[in-house]
Amino acid sequence: MVHTFPRTRLGTIDLGRIAASRHHVAGLLQIDVTEVGDSIVPWFIATMAGCLARHPEMHARRGRGRRLLLPDTVDCVVMLEKKVERQRVPLPLVIHGAESRSVSQITDEIRAAQRESLKGTDDVVLGEKKVRGMGVWYRLPGVIRTTVMKGILRMPRLAGKMMGSVMVTSLSSFTGLSGWILPKTMHPLCFAIGAVAPKPWVVDGQVVVRRIMHLTVLFDHDVVDGAPAARFMEELTCLLEGG
Repeated sequence: MVHTFPRTRLGTIDLGRIAASRHHVAGLLQIDVTEVGDSIVPWFIATMAGCLARHPEMHARRGRGRRLLLPDTVDCVVMLEKKVERQRVPLPLVIHGAESRSVSQITDEIRAAQRESLKGTDDVVLGEKKVRGMGVWYRLPGVIRTTVMKGILRMPRLAGKMMGSVMVTSLSSFTGLSGWILPKTMHPLCFAIGAVAPKPWVVDGQVVVRRIMHLTVLFDHDVVDGAPAARFMEELTCLLEGG
């Protein structure tokens, strides 16, 4: 049997080629989210973006030479599942200025994107700011697409405008398995929300059952060292566990 995958899968393949050359370091965290409701992703984006606004070096991009471009805003791309060519595939939604959005505002934007009707198989970017010509783009040879994308990534301002500076992907609603996922990314910073599962946890000296989120953090070691990244993750963990 021969199965044809949607064109959007070519974007995933391109991402894998480029991500293989990035120097990301992974942090694997367990975070108690018992006090959080069901809207894990919008709440996480709002909390993370507020923290990231105080630590812009975490999602900086390299410029020419030894220059680093620190973003003025937190533009976060979140992957949402949509049906394309009768198959469910992940498509990007860029939430601009996430640090100034409330949880309800982010929730509304995500829900609007989930309800959005796609206009043909070339409509592969969610939200108001569409990218035209994606059908032509995916017909180009893979080596050309990859070369162009690498060129865009060498222009930090353009790259940030097109694809944001931080990525969030989540499998928390698709699996009950207790564990982490290790994604690939072109972004300077990536968060992957794995399972949210009940686990034994120590609270006030007592072992109780709590809802634990398994979070993977990928940060670009070319732009930030391990110690400041660890301090950022510690601050973020405290904020998340505070609900």
